[in-house]
Amino acid sequence: MINRIRDIRREMGLTLADVAARCAPPTTAQTIGRLETGTRQLSLTWMNRIAAALTVDPELLLRGEAAPHPRYVARLTADGAEALAAPRDAILPTALAGDGDLLALAIESPAGQYRVGDQVWLRRVDPADFARLLNRDVLAPRSGGRFAFGRMIDRDASRVAILPPDPGQRQVVVENPAWLAVAEMLVRAL
Repeated sequence: MINRIRDIRREMGLTLADVAARCAPPTTAQTIGRLETGTRQLSLTWMNRIAAALTVDPELLLRGEAAPHPRYVARLTADGAEALAAPRDAILPTALAGDGDLLALAIESPAGQYRVGDQVWLRRVDPADFARLLNRDVLAPRSGGRFAFGRMIDRDASRVAILPPDPGQRQVVVENPAWLAVAEMLVRAL
């Protein structure tokens, strides 16, 4: 059985010892590590204990081998939207369940209305539907594995113009994007 304990733990910035201490009753970091790697069987009791420690639903701890799951593909830094070294699993908010290719953008530097730690959930849109994205926040793939993120302010047959979220920045023109991903949900920790 494949589990996502490590992915969720890392996404929350927790160590094995942190999760072990949060379990009720507390356990050892070694036990959590063995459960993550599958060297120890993940029983229903362990699933419930670890899910409570991570404050997620127990079913989020499991994933099927063939089932696609949402991924972080980019992050927003002081230098703009950039690709991650390697995509990583993202924890799906239940309100976004449904059809479509979901992506997530991690905000690592404040930009406009976005704060450090925010997650922006986006749904991928094909070129035929770009017109409906005008004046919406979008993520656009660019050449060389780069991205542009901001408000789509203009489009024509071959390009889209995106205004980054920080005031005073110049628009970015993306030529022939294969797809855009429109922001559908902002997840912000309180």
